[in-house]
Order: sequence, then C-alpha cells, then structure tokens
Amino acid sequence: MTKRSTAAMLLASTVAVMLFNGSAHAQAGRDYIYVVGSSTVYPFATVVAERFGRGSEFKTPKVESTGSGGGLKLFCDGVGVDHPDISNSSRAIKQSEIDRCAANGVTEIIEVKIGYDGIVVANAIESPVMKLSRKDLFLALAREVPGSVDGELISNPYKTWKDVNPQLPAQAIEVLGPPPTSGTRDAFAELALEGGCKEIAWIAALQASDNERFLKICQTIREDGAYIEAGENDNLIVQKLEANPAALGVFGFSFLDQNAEKVQGQPVDGIVPTFDSIADGSYPVSRPLYFYVKKAHVDVIPGLRGYLREFTSERAWGDEGYLSDRGLIPLPEEERARVASAVANLTSLTSSGN
Repeated sequence: MTKRSTAAMLLASTVAVMLFNGSAHAQAGRDYIYVVGSSTVYPFATVVAERFGRGSEFKTPKVESTGSGGGLKLFCDGVGVDHPDISNSSRAIKQSEIDRCAANGVTEIIEVKIGYDGIVVANAIESPVMKLSRKDLFLALAREVPGSVDGELISNPYKTWKDVNPQLPAQAIEVLGPPPTSGTRDAFAELALEGGCKEIAWIAALQASDNERFLKICQTIREDGAYIEAGENDNLIVQKLEANPAALGVFGFSFLDQNAEKVQGQPVDGIVPTFDSIADGSYPVSRPLYFYVKKAHVDVIPGLRGYLREFTSERAWGDEGYLSDRGLIPLPEEERARVASAVANLTSLTSSGN
C-alpha cells in the first residue's frame, strides 16, 4: 500500500468519524449498507441489494425485516454506524417519527417513493372464494361495532362470516395478519376497515365532529382471537393458510403474486387484486411504498449512493424492470423521473417543503 493511499484512507476515516458525531470505535469503518423496515418492501430491497452486490465493487447490503414502525424507530435512533442507513416502509413516515428523528440528530431524511402494492385478503388456493366488502371486513374485525341504535357501540359479537353478512359462509372468522408495528396493518386498518366503517352513516359523520373517536372506532382491531397476529413474516402467513383452508390472511400483493400456486386473493368490493387493478386504482385496498435514507450517511457509508441509483434505475423499478417481476406496481413514468431526480440531488423532506 502506498503512502498516498494510506493517507487517503486515514482522511476518509477521519471524515466518517466527524460526520458521525465522534462515534470512534471498532465499527467506525462499517463497509456495508444497513437496511431495516417493512416486510412488504423487504423482498424488493433484497433483490436490489443482491443485484447491486453482484454488479459493483461494494459488499451486498444487509437487509432486515423489522416492520415499518420498528424500522423507523431504529432509523430515528441516531446518526452513525450503529444505526441503519435506510428504513423501508409500507406507509409514509409520520410527523411524530420525523420529530423523533430530529430529536436524535437525524435532521435530513430523503424520502423515496418506489411504487404501489395492494393489501390482499387471501385464502388457500383450494378454498372457496369469498366475495368480501370493506364493510364486511370492518364488521368482522373491528373491536367495537354498531349496536341496535345509532350512536351505540358494542363489543364485536360476530363469530362467523355469515353473522356479518348472510351472503357469506357460516365459517368462523379467523384472519391471520401483521402486528401493530407493521405498515401493512396500518394501511389495512385505514384503507379496508375505515373504508367499510364510513358506510355506516352515523360513524362517518363523526369524522367531521370528533375525528379522534371516528379513528378509534374505525381502525381498532378486535383482540378476542378472531384476528391473529402472525408476525412480520408474510411467508409464514402463506404457510398457515395452506395448513388451514378455513383461515384468511392479510399481506401485500407481491406475496400473493409470488405464491399464486398456493393462495388466492379474494375480491374486495367486487374487484379482484391484480397487477392491473392496483395499477389503475380500481382495487380499493392499495397503497404506495417508500424507503427513507439518512442524508448524513450518503458518501460516508461505502456504496450508499450507488444503491440509491440502482433502486431508482429503469432496469429496477421501470415498467419492464426486474422489481415488477416480483410484484411491484411501478410509479407512472413522470413520477419516477421526479423521484429519481430528487434522489440524485439528495433532496430531503425538509428541503422539499414536506
């Protein structure tokens, strides 16, 4: 090694230590990208990481599935090599999370919207198709439901799907889904349960007069065993559906797409979850996917800028990109161009006015 290269390495180490607020210890030279977060985004991030690792001089990034909420908590713990560089999320970051980040020195966050995903309600491939509505899902899974008079709420008494809707089978309500740390659960509660809740007039009226009560009624899931928290591993839900044909599962469309020989998506409000129905917005339970990057880590953690370029390249997230083969619904071309430009310029949430 030459004196010049040794000096360059020492300078890089010094810069890294300075940028990471003096975190000088054995890991000060972390030489890989560290990604946490959403189980829904995990398979997409893993594919990009593997492609990036094979096609560059840098190590393959480490990607962990912790759930959106859990990932953003780790992400917001601080700046430096002890903390993740990126957090994947199946929902947009909350203001409370931005505030927590700022309190811990994470003041510049780059938001990367990568595409869309549908949240499916699925069962085993040999099970009967259940034509569900969002109102059915609300009545089946909410902790409290309307009683016999307007304004009255009672603990959810429904045991079977037929209790909820006479057109549905007399089959016990058993739904396997993600835990509270999951962005998929947040989005399911907002898009599916709240969507069905709004069909009940007196509850819908609360949104204007008492939004806090409205959200509590519409988004609080029952805890009496009808909804079973199955962890952050969506593949585990697929396995449990195979073992129990009477159960339903809640997970992202990408997992349905990858396991089409094992499970089938149920129509919601008459629309079957497909690539096209999510892309055109007709499927009612769909949401955007994101990942968040610490600007302070870019150009300090080796390869981080290159990973961002790979993820936002047309070969990855384009209409014919390799991520669409895994079930990602691409953003429209113009929106992809805007996001890619913001990533290239390292535009943070605060500097973009959000």
